[in-house]
Amino acid sequence: MSGANALLTILSCVFFMGIVAYISWRKTRGEVDSKDGYFLAGRGLGATFIAGSLLLTNLSAEQLIGLNGSAYRFNMTSMAWEVTAAVATIAMALIFLPRYLAGAFTTLPEFLASRFDEDVRRLSVLLFMLGYGLITIPSVLYSGSLAVIQLFDLPSALGLEYFPTLIITIIGIGFIGSLYAIFGGLKAVAVSDTLNGIGLLIIGVLVPVLGLMALGGGDFGAGMERLLTDHPDKLNAIGASDAPTPFGTLFTGMIFANLFYWCTNQYVIQRTLGAASLAEGQKGVLFSGFFKLLVPFMMMIPGVIAFHLYGPGLSSFDQAYPQLIRDVLPIWMAGFFLAVLLGAVFSSFNSLLNSAATLFALDIYAPMCKNLPSEQSLVRTAKLASLVIALISFCIAPLLYFSPDGLWQVIRKFTGFYNIPTIVIVIVGLFTARVPALAAKLVIIFHVITYALLRFVYDDVITLHFIHQYAVLFVIEVGIMLACGVLTPRATAWTFTRNEQVDLTPWPYARPLAITLFSCMVALYLLFSPIGLARSGEFGAIFYICNAALLVGNVMIWFMAGQRERRNTLRQAQG
Repeated sequence: MSGANALLTILSCVFFMGIVAYISWRKTRGEVDSKDGYFLAGRGLGATFIAGSLLLTNLSAEQLIGLNGSAYRFNMTSMAWEVTAAVATIAMALIFLPRYLAGAFTTLPEFLASRFDEDVRRLSVLLFMLGYGLITIPSVLYSGSLAVIQLFDLPSALGLEYFPTLIITIIGIGFIGSLYAIFGGLKAVAVSDTLNGIGLLIIGVLVPVLGLMALGGGDFGAGMERLLTDHPDKLNAIGASDAPTPFGTLFTGMIFANLFYWCTNQYVIQRTLGAASLAEGQKGVLFSGFFKLLVPFMMMIPGVIAFHLYGPGLSSFDQAYPQLIRDVLPIWMAGFFLAVLLGAVFSSFNSLLNSAATLFALDIYAPMCKNLPSEQSLVRTAKLASLVIALISFCIAPLLYFSPDGLWQVIRKFTGFYNIPTIVIVIVGLFTARVPALAAKLVIIFHVITYALLRFVYDDVITLHFIHQYAVLFVIEVGIMLACGVLTPRATAWTFTRNEQVDLTPWPYARPLAITLFSCMVALYLLFSPIGLARSGEFGAIFYICNAALLVGNVMIWFMAGQRERRNTLRQAQG
């Protein structure tokens, strides 16, 4: 990239980022001094901001490069992590969110304290804080910095060696991202996420279109023809047992991993806890599920296009997306793309930072105080915690450079230390009344020890895929908790204490939309399968039969939902 082009890229990037920052500031000024204002956006987030923030919190540079790299090297099987999230968003909208909002919880550990005891709260906070502070936040900074460096060749542009460039990029990204989380609270995070999400959707559509035109020598139709007819096996999402994501895992541990992420992971659910009403929260969560179904087209098809353009000869499959961007994106759009890429990184980083600070202020600092701290004190503590956690992350993130292979394996597996016990404890806690706090403590201790042995001691002996291991551990740990409920039950049954602070009237179309979302997920797997696009020749008859059945079923469901709503409206008018 020439000096003039680099300057144009930087200036246009600053311009777009400045627009996002200004709108975020206008939307949040004067609203972040109270506890609910800072941690839950004043319990006033609408469906648009919830969906946009959930999308950007979940998607970052790691997905842009990693998923496209996986599609380039293998096929579409890794889309399972993104697409099957639709099931978890349905569970969140219909099962978990109504209970969370009815209790007016600010954090998940707050619910665990009310259901079990303060020790369970402390153990859960410890797991979350260690995961966020030592692994997740530094890895987001590191992966985001790598993406920026690879895409824009920053060492050459800055005239520096690679490692100093990495440090500068990490600090730069982390500093700007910290400003949103520290000074703007959750609402600034949600507003900036939504605006950056619009940019991500634009880029997500534009890159495949430009890539197909390049593949067809300037003809979009010819490029599409090559994509569908040359190497159709690249469009297969039904993974064999030796695939990066075997298809069987969708029905075992993948379910529980997604349930943890979308229904109990603090940095994800926090924006849903700030919903203005249950209806708005349900809309936002379900809409985010539909956005997740677009990920294969935005973040994996470009990788397949790169395979057709460059063959298997790239030095690293993680170079597929950066190379495609450099070749097809007009130079005048480079600044906009950089702003979108940084926005995606900022989103994950500042969401993690905001949630870590929330956990520290509300679940560590507040319970330690003899007297209930003021809301201003809680906000100040959260801001200070955000600053400290950010500085720690700046120090840890560059260290990933010195042993990237080993540390990336640890990062990939680390969430396994706390995802399954968390979802086990929450599910059993919500749907039982006599299971004691002892059960939750035993499960946490059992899981940490067992998972460590499975992953780092007996990894070569026990060859069962780690996602399948999630399912096995889930079943065992649910059994442990239920057994404790029988052998040492609570003296008094737990009762849910309602604390309604927002309208809890469900959205009348939540259930039919959830069914449509699930149907779209099934249709997507039919599309990227040996009876769909991965078939040599035309679609098989079973493809059309299955999709016709899905369509007819959805038409009937929506017709019945409309009839029911009309009857309710008429009944209210008459009553």
